[in-house]
Amino acid sequence: MGAEDGGFAARGERELMFRLAAIVDSSDDAIIGKTLDGTITSWNAGATAIYGYPPEEMIGRDIAALMPEDRVHELVPILSRLARGQRVSHFETKRVRKDGTVIDVSVSVSPVLDEHGTVLGAASVVRDVSARIRAEEDKRALHARLAQSERLETLGQLASGIAHDFNNLLGVIMSHASLLAEEADGQPEMLADIRPIELAAQRAARLTRQLLIFAKRDSAQPQDTDLDNVIGEMTELLAASVGGSIELRFDQAITPPVVKADRSHLEQVLLNLATNARDAMPQGGTLTIATGAAELDEAYCAARQHATPGHYVTLTVSDTGTGMSPEVAARIFEPFFTTKDAGRGTGLGLSTVYGIVTRCGGSISVQSERDAGTTFRVYLPAAARPTPATPAAPASADTAGGKRILVVDDEPTILSMVSRILAKDGYSVLEAHSGKEAMSMASSPDFAVDLLLTDSLLPHDAGFAERFAELKPGLRILRMTGDGTAQLTAEHSTEEVAIITKPFTSQALLEKVHAVLSSIRR
Repeated sequence: MGAEDGGFAARGERELMFRLAAIVDSSDDAIIGKTLDGTITSWNAGATAIYGYPPEEMIGRDIAALMPEDRVHELVPILSRLARGQRVSHFETKRVRKDGTVIDVSVSVSPVLDEHGTVLGAASVVRDVSARIRAEEDKRALHARLAQSERLETLGQLASGIAHDFNNLLGVIMSHASLLAEEADGQPEMLADIRPIELAAQRAARLTRQLLIFAKRDSAQPQDTDLDNVIGEMTELLAASVGGSIELRFDQAITPPVVKADRSHLEQVLLNLATNARDAMPQGGTLTIATGAAELDEAYCAARQHATPGHYVTLTVSDTGTGMSPEVAARIFEPFFTTKDAGRGTGLGLSTVYGIVTRCGGSISVQSERDAGTTFRVYLPAAARPTPATPAAPASADTAGGKRILVVDDEPTILSMVSRILAKDGYSVLEAHSGKEAMSMASSPDFAVDLLLTDSLLPHDAGFAERFAELKPGLRILRMTGDGTAQLTAEHSTEEVAIITKPFTSQALLEKVHAVLSSIRR
């Protein structure tokens, strides 16, 4: 080979090297050369884009500078494999950018050999896979939320069924306690024994309503309610919920804070906010619950969803706990969002609070700082001070006389109890254990009743009341519900639906029956 041929070969090799260098530099991946002891020898534009360092800041430095402290241990086995001429492919790990950001990367490292096969160093190709990792994590989180949602739906159905059966049992207890109280009139000792039964049954009924709220089968029953009174009755429960290491303080409003809201829903709001505060104070602290009044103007409401100008009662729940970052505070009302460890929270507590508050026309805000505690401020539309209600007089024998009521329930104890209460008050009562039996009775041309009093959840008899009403136009219907089904039907119905919620006392039943029979059919 002549000198001229050698010159052409050398130029060809230089051109090839330039092309290879251009290809390496134009890669979006980081391509980094290093010695077997980890010293960086080359650094392409892709490495600058991924890590944020220009070449002059990295060439000559140890590759460990790009590793988080908890990943430095990975370097020794990788260099050992390279020294033996082995390749490391698609190894996923974490690296640190110049600005301190930790990113997810996929690393492939190959040994660099000379013409004799001796390992001179290594070349690594690094790809930023943070977006893919985040997408996979989001997908897993979505699947987890869907699975959790399905579990909660199943639990909700179970809770609804339990509540229905439990309310039937409570109905028997409460109604018979009422009957006993009537018979014990004038006997203080016996009345004193009956009263705890009534109170225990009422408390159990409130717990059952909480089950229905969870199951989303509960319908709000708003009434004028003194918020201070609710807090006062929950003092023992709240103290037990937050534990002895937390000091519980109450600051009552100067004027009675009366709101138009469902009492059990207010209890749910208080309990959820209190337990959330407890979890933020694992080492103890102070939980302050205060009530007051506020006038919300246009400027305040314009910047807040669901807020409308007007006079409000405020409920403020403050803790001295760990606080939250702005990022966390911005998401706390999202369903299933939680910062608690797995198994310690569903992420539904605060979203339930948000739903209850907005449902009754209110709004809620949160202020929090790291290590400076958290304050939730709830705004509930104010109502007029409730005046003591005069109980409606139960139907007298004169009023009930001549009125015929068909009672339908598949629970024999409920059927017997309701029939006994009505018959004792002068009504003529007919009984049916199922919708099919009631329809058979209605098929007689001489059959006539003034009121159909039926359970809203009769097995195998869906739509029975409507079919019965078609046979007897103008008939009044009163539905008994133990799981919220009738309330939900009423909420979505264009017609007036009369409902009485189990469990009920004999007095409540007679008042409702009298009201329905006295109403003008629309």
